[in-house]
Amino acid sequence: MSDPSGELLPYGRQLVEDDDIEAVTEVLRSDYLTTGSKAEKFEAALADKVGAREAVVCSSGSAALHLTMLSLDLKPGDVVVVPALTFLATANAARHVGAEIQFADVNPDTGLMGPDELSQAIRKAKQVHAVVTVHYAGQCEAPDTIADVAGCPVIADACHALGAKYGTNGIVGDCRHECLSVFSFHPVKTISMGEGGAITTNDLKLAMRMRLARNHGLIRDRSSFENDVHAFDNEGLPNPWYYEMAEPGFNYRASDIHCSLGLSQLRKLSRFVAARQELAAYYDEHLSSFAPTIRPLARSEACTPAWHLYVVHIDFRELGLTRAQMMRRLRAEGIGTQVHYLPLHMQPYYRQRYGAQTLHGAESFYESALTLPLFPGMTMQDVDRVVGALRGILCS
Repeated sequence: MSDPSGELLPYGRQLVEDDDIEAVTEVLRSDYLTTGSKAEKFEAALADKVGAREAVVCSSGSAALHLTMLSLDLKPGDVVVVPALTFLATANAARHVGAEIQFADVNPDTGLMGPDELSQAIRKAKQVHAVVTVHYAGQCEAPDTIADVAGCPVIADACHALGAKYGTNGIVGDCRHECLSVFSFHPVKTISMGEGGAITTNDLKLAMRMRLARNHGLIRDRSSFENDVHAFDNEGLPNPWYYEMAEPGFNYRASDIHCSLGLSQLRKLSRFVAARQELAAYYDEHLSSFAPTIRPLARSEACTPAWHLYVVHIDFRELGLTRAQMMRRLRAEGIGTQVHYLPLHMQPYYRQRYGAQTLHGAESFYESALTLPLFPGMTMQDVDRVVGALRGILCS
């Protein structure tokens, strides 16, 4: 079943079309390449798309996570609950402000931290200052229940879930139950900016704080100036070159080049999400005969997912193969795979800081998880190719 073209089918890939290229070319021919009107338009379009009051665009999803921690004034010694099954950046953002991490376990079938796992983590920590919930692979646990159990500010790491819905009329990112939601626009995500991220919120003060922090803490609003001697001329007018800094910030700006691509891609969000959902459903149907040796990620009842990843659980012991052997055999057939993720409490840094921990759900999930190719440019024939390669391995 190897691909005669010899081209690798990766686990994820951006879909950039002619109108996306034209949008970027328009900016390249303009006077403004860095943060300008396209960034503002992207923020407005994203906020409107998810039903939030504010959106703050920045240079990456990791930067977005860091900005959320800064905006909540988290300090050294504060405790943040983070699911163990997530990318490094989720926990690292809290460590960047000096906060300590209390890892929470996850459901071994969905990879999601539910209310029970959150409650257990809170009991261990005793005092928690913020909770990060991770919308793994593109689906979420009930945001209202998570918020009720948390009893403190909740940040939704929704980097996998742009376009997902929950409940009867909720949209991931609307921030009805969390104070901040974070998105990533890395090339393999639902829409791409090349690199980029954003935070949505309904709290204007938090949005203003993040906008300052993404641009060195630089203030140009005359009503906020403190140093009148240097800020104003002898007629009381603000000096045109003048700015102030109340506290240090970072260069986390997103350029108009990136935001023009993001704007163009955002218009296609519904199409991209629908394509991912159709491919996932086709996978489900054609992998059903492989159960229980290979079974898809369990579904959250609280969510209509916007699949970023197509993850399956595989009983490698039954197959008599290691995961690495399986990945190499698929690679030989021109099929790329990945593992999302090694649980964070098993990473050397966190193991050294907090000691050895056992989180059965996360560890069980990790042991059997494999991410198969899923992206909008795929065809059903591509899925047939993946399924055929898996069948060949199972029957060999």
